Amino acid sequence: MTRKRGLWSLWRRFGIGRSVLLGLFLLFVLFPFYWVAVTSIKPSSDYLAMPPVWFPAHPTIVHYVAALFAYRGLAGLLNSLIVAVATTVASVVLGTCMGYSMVRFGTGGRDLAFWVLSQRFLPPIAVVLPIFLLYRSFGLYDTRFGLVLIYTVMTLPLSVWMMYAYFRQVPRALEEAALVDGCGWWGAFWRIAVPLAVPGIIAAAAFAFIGVWTEFFFALNLTSRHAFTLPTVFRSFLSFQGAQYGESSALAVISLVPSIVLGMLVQKHLVRGLTLGAVRG
Repeated sequence: MTRKRGLWSLWRRFGIGRSVLLGLFLLFVLFPFYWVAVTSIKPSSDYLAMPPVWFPAHPTIVHYVAALFAYRGLAGLLNSLIVAVATTVASVVLGTCMGYSMVRFGTGGRDLAFWVLSQRFLPPIAVVLPIFLLYRSFGLYDTRFGLVLIYTVMTLPLSVWMMYAYFRQVPRALEEAALVDGCGWWGAFWRIAVPLAVPGIIAAAAFAFIGVWTEFFFALNLTSRHAFTLPTVFRSFLSFQGAQYGESSALAVISLVPSIVLGMLVQKHLVRGLTLGAVRG
């Protein structure tokens, strides 16, 4: 009886300690988000106040108005949404078709999937100059289509690899049964393989969207006045006069909303897609 009480006491202590550690970790992760959100509604006089102002006495939305209109944050937000959605659709459609072709028909042999993934090993700074010159020559510089094109090339390897790994988990017998019932390979692909691969498609789409949404380097070098995206707007908040803490925090809060909403909507499919899409040796 004493031993059971000792084990129960040890378990309670361990449970309390685990809860404390998780609470500290959660505080460590969430505090920066809280501070950015609070800074976005602080008056300018509260930025560097000592002691720190944990919550302003008179919240204001003037920084949101300035970030969206004076610094053209709204235009950057619209460009980012258009480019990210278009790139995600293109990357997922092409990646799904390529992954299925490599799994079911052996397109490219056994090494093509790894070769496609290896394209992500190339650092962007190594190719940005020739891409910039090509874009200037073909009129793609500072256009949304140019960004969609380069972002599709950038996100396609990961989409192909994820769908390749996922289709390897889908039983071939299901599609063969559809072929026996009169479907062609195209019909078996759209009616059998694609519905079964929805979790993997959603996972690939989420990674593609977030990757494009947060991309800065290509947007900085391939756009100027018209097709600039949201991440490039942040450079406007740094000048010789100082940093615009309120405006940058307001735009940071706005930029987090699509990613958070997307994560909440697809979290169930995202976990399932990553789990079932694991690559087998």
